[in-house]
Amino acid sequence: MPESAWKLLFYTMSWSYSTYLLFFTQYSFFQNPPSVFYDWKSGMAVPIDIAIAYLIQGSFYGHSIYATVYMDAWRKDSAVMVVHHIITLALITFSFAFRYHNIGVLVLFLHDINDIQLEFTKLNVYFKTRGGSYYFINDLLSNMGSVSFSITWFWFRLYWFPLKVLYASCISSLELVPNIPFYFFFNFLLFALLLMNIYWFLYIVLFVVKVLTGQMEGVNDVREYDEEEMKEERLRLQENDADHQNSETEGKHVQNGVMKEKHL
Repeated sequence: MPESAWKLLFYTMSWSYSTYLLFFTQYSFFQNPPSVFYDWKSGMAVPIDIAIAYLIQGSFYGHSIYATVYMDAWRKDSAVMVVHHIITLALITFSFAFRYHNIGVLVLFLHDINDIQLEFTKLNVYFKTRGGSYYFINDLLSNMGSVSFSITWFWFRLYWFPLKVLYASCISSLELVPNIPFYFFFNFLLFALLLMNIYWFLYIVLFVVKVLTGQMEGVNDVREYDEEEMKEERLRLQENDADHQNSETEGKHVQNGVMKEKHL
């Protein structure tokens, strides 16, 4: 719960700021994606409002690499999450250094909204049964959040992201800035981000299938280890003798009293 609450707070603030930049200032990057390369020059000044967004996001994803490995609950996709954070931090760092900050704001806007919905849904899943009681409002909010999350993931990350960001980075950039530097490097990172978005969308499809086929009664994070897997892990650890257990537990993550192996 604290993990999701912190992430919900951060993503709400960061996405709100990105929304402000794109829709309440002079920037027209969302409405006119090729404009991210208008008047582009190597070493051009970075506007202070965009620099603030980069400072906040860079700090968060730098911390997130450490947090995913050592602090957050270890999930089935945690290794991919570490790779995602590394690629995101690389995009933030190098796009700022080489002055591709305009398109960076657009990328952040299209991604942060889904994280808000994900953490909001998870919090309501955790809160719907507490103190031995069932709370209908939290169950309802978790169902609404999961539906909204599924729709916006496809719309923002699998439709708008290629339509706006990849079109601008692959086509508009060459048209407006011939021989633009680091063309293949940045597009490689952006396509890697798209592939991870597709990977996580498969989890969403798996969730929908489980709900429709009756394999899952309510909203749950299919990336998390279920109770059976946790019980098997406990039994496996208990069967080992003390010396063997000490050697086996090195490099494992303790979360909620359960040790999970980390395959990075």
